[in-house]
Amino acid sequence: MRVLPGQPFPLGATFDGIGTNFSVFSESADGVELCLFDEEGDETRVELPEVTAFCWHGYLPNIGIGQRYGFRVHGPWAPEQGHLFNPSKLLLDPYAKAIEGQVSWNEAVFPYHFNAPDSSRNDADSAPYMPKSVVISPYFDWGNDRHPRTPWHETIIYETHVTGLTRNHPAIPSELRGTYAGLAHPAIVEYLKGLGVTAVELLPVHQFIHDAHLLEKGLRNYWGYNSIGYFAPHNEYSSVGQLGLQVQELRQMVKLVILDVVYNHTVEGNHLGPMLCFKGLDNAAYYRLVADNPRYYMDYTGTGNSLNVRHPHVLQLIMDSLRYWVEEMHVDGFRFDLASTLARELHDVDRLSAFFDLIHQDPVVSQVKLIAEP
Repeated sequence: MRVLPGQPFPLGATFDGIGTNFSVFSESADGVELCLFDEEGDETRVELPEVTAFCWHGYLPNIGIGQRYGFRVHGPWAPEQGHLFNPSKLLLDPYAKAIEGQVSWNEAVFPYHFNAPDSSRNDADSAPYMPKSVVISPYFDWGNDRHPRTPWHETIIYETHVTGLTRNHPAIPSELRGTYAGLAHPAIVEYLKGLGVTAVELLPVHQFIHDAHLLEKGLRNYWGYNSIGYFAPHNEYSSVGQLGLQVQELRQMVKLVILDVVYNHTVEGNHLGPMLCFKGLDNAAYYRLVADNPRYYMDYTGTGNSLNVRHPHVLQLIMDSLRYWVEEMHVDGFRFDLASTLARELHDVDRLSAFFDLIHQDPVVSQVKLIAEP
């Protein structure tokens, strides 16, 4: 398979009508393999041939919409330095616009063996148990849709859950209940308008994972506060499929929407958590590690880890995600879960932190409704 150099930006998978450009950030990697999967799950690996400003990139002609993919990253295995590179682990694209499937919990998706968590490296292939990133269509006709820009003093926000609002609604067809399309059903729209609601605030719709300990009890992560994909709409809320169609369905739904977003931590947890994306791409860049023992994670969230918003690329990831949801998905604002975590400079919360500085000066994000949970 012929791989051209491609471009470092935009990050992620970008289809141009002829082929797809792939780019992924890793500051400490020695090499990155792009892994392509067919409908049967068979894998083809190609090396990304170029690296520019720590972004590994390549262009593949004839790779298009619906292509499943992931990354394998080569580099040092040195937990005592915060590095956990292991090419036996398939990794999601942090910039994936769509993700297919859920994690099938198996020891292979963890970086260690269960019988020796502090002293072993697990080289089992995780690909059979991993969801896959998906190349999507960048094209959508928004017609005359525009941001309403309702003044704050006229704003009435209705906080709700994609599934919960529509699961038992008798006026919504059964196949649409609990989905993005169900939320956009005329019965829901009329109900909200009748209440005088000017904006709907959705609990998290970024792609999230159902924790193993919940599934073992026959439960699921209903609320969604365990993100793994900051650009991808959660696939289980789709009524039409997971190979990018969830993106189009959510776009059809979005009018007057504010998103509850969780940029303070991810589902990968602490040193005992799985390796699904950021840990394997560049653990020391993406997460706040304990300074004198980088094997372990600073946990300002009570969930096991905290994103390292002091790193310029992590700030870029968050800002790129916010702009994407405004410009490409037409959402009208954000409610930041545990915003204080995003405002930590060294350890203390700082209202003048780099994160809030970026928010205030950004010409796109600064113009939508912004709510910070303390």
